[in-house]
Amino acid sequence: MVDPARAQRLAKRISSIVASAIASEIKDPRLAYVTVTDARVTNDLHDATIYYTVMGESLDDEPDFEAAAAGLAKATGVLRSKVGAGTGVRFTPTLRFVLDTVPDAARQMEELVARARANDEMVARRAAEAKPAGDTDPYRTADDADATPDESAGTQE
Repeated sequence: MVDPARAQRLAKRISSIVASAIASEIKDPRLAYVTVTDARVTNDLHDATIYYTVMGESLDDEPDFEAAAAGLAKATGVLRSKVGAGTGVRFTPTLRFVLDTVPDAARQMEELVARARANDEMVARRAAEAKPAGDTDPYRTADDADATPDESAGTQE
């Protein structure tokens, strides 16, 4: 069993090696907008999962996830060779690329929070404008002491 801290250090190193290789050494145009976000290594150091995101050419363009996945699948062997040379471990881990869904989940959470804030503001506005359905003060006061015991006690028999 390997130390989990060692696995984390190796994952961080693999992440930086793969990111720099994609940015500078691999000339596949499908990988131009790929960003490595995280890497995880199993405790036995035999398998590495690399998480990535894909950006569009501009803010209005939709990213091409399929082309990026195909480019990463084609470059896996070269990237594994770079990882083996850069880490110096006895067994070079196999690389598996997974599209990172955290940015999409974060965007959805932000939209939900914005919708909840808008609903809270609407409820606060309605509460400020609301008027009570019955008396303005439904509780007994000192003026109620004049009432007869039958009126104040209710119908308890």
